This record gives sequence, structure tokens and C-alpha cells, in this order.
Amino acid sequence: MLPEDALLLFVDQQTGHAVADRVVVENVLAGAMLIELVHTGRLAYSGQLSVADATPPPHPFEEAVARLRPPLSPRRGVQRIRNHVRDNVMTGLQARGVLTARNQVFGGFVIGDHAAVNDVRTAVGSVLFGHRPPDARSGALISLLHAVKRVHKVFGGERHELAARAKVIADGHSPAVVAVHDAVAAEVVLAETKVGFLR
Repeated sequence: MLPEDALLLFVDQQTGHAVADRVVVENVLAGAMLIELVHTGRLAYSGQLSVADATPPPHPFEEAVARLRPPLSPRRGVQRIRNHVRDNVMTGLQARGVLTARNQVFGGFVIGDHAAVNDVRTAVGSVLFGHRPPDARSGALISLLHAVKRVHKVFGGERHELAARAKVIADGHSPAVVAVHDAVAAEVVLAETKVGFLR
């Protein structure tokens, strides 16, 4: 599931600490949730997000779908669900023993299933470094990491080189993924600008 994979990518395998702040992670998870809903046929995208399948979705998508009330723009969709999506995603990961929160403060996790974390990183990394062509899942995750300029934080390496690789993959994606990428990027820039003004 894309939102779970996205959260696992942000967890340092050695320390269990998040490699990005809460604002970045929650916007990426919201974007991943929207892309998953489009990829699974629950939502359709044609400039706006609209309902394609009204069947009640499985956890952790129930609350997100209830909050969306489409048609709406991808950016509005990200805004509607980002404040709750991390807790919803964590519920599933905790239930399966993959990842648990170390405490109530965001950023600390205990990895219960290192193989699951490693599988996600290996799959996405092999696409990023050109060992295999992008698929819908890995390509979308790379696109989201590129949107928030954190590819180098997640995989390590030279920032500009990794950003260039990620951009090629992101630009080659479906219109829905590109639109969600742009929405996530805009929301993170806005949040970081606000923080800058407050300092």
C-alpha cells in the first residue's frame, strides 16, 4: 500500500528516526493516499478528483475518503486528509508489527519488521538508480520524494544528481501523479514559507 510504503521510506533503518519533519511526511502521506485511491479505481482524475467507485474502502482509506467529498483539486485533497493520514497509516503498520511509534512526539519509531522496510527501500532504490524501469508504485513514491526535495535524505548521495534522476521519473508519470506531486510540493513550500516568516 502506497501510504505505508511512503512512511517506511522516511524511517532511518539504523536509528528509527524520521529523516524528514512532520509537515513533509504528512503531506507526502496524503499525496500517497490520493494516488493509491486513483490507482485502485476509487477516485478518477481529470483535472479534478472525483468518485469512481463508491464502495466503502478498506482501512486506512475510510476516513480519507469521508473527508474528501470530491470533486476537488488534488491540492485541496491533500489539505483535507493530511492531518489524520499518519495515524491511520500507523494503525495498520502497528497491527502487523512492522512499525510502532516510540512516543507521542513525531519522529521516533521502533522497526519491528526490518525485512519489510528493506523491501520497500530496495524496490524504490533499484528504480531510482536505474537498475530496473519505473513501475506505478515505485515511480509514484520517487515522484513524491522529489516533490518535497528529500530524495537525498531518504537514499543518501549527491543531492543534485539524485534530484535529476527523480525528476526524469516524476516527469514520466501519469497526469494524476504529476498533479498530486505538484500539490504536495506547493503545500510543503507554503508551510516552510510560513515557518520562515515566524522565525
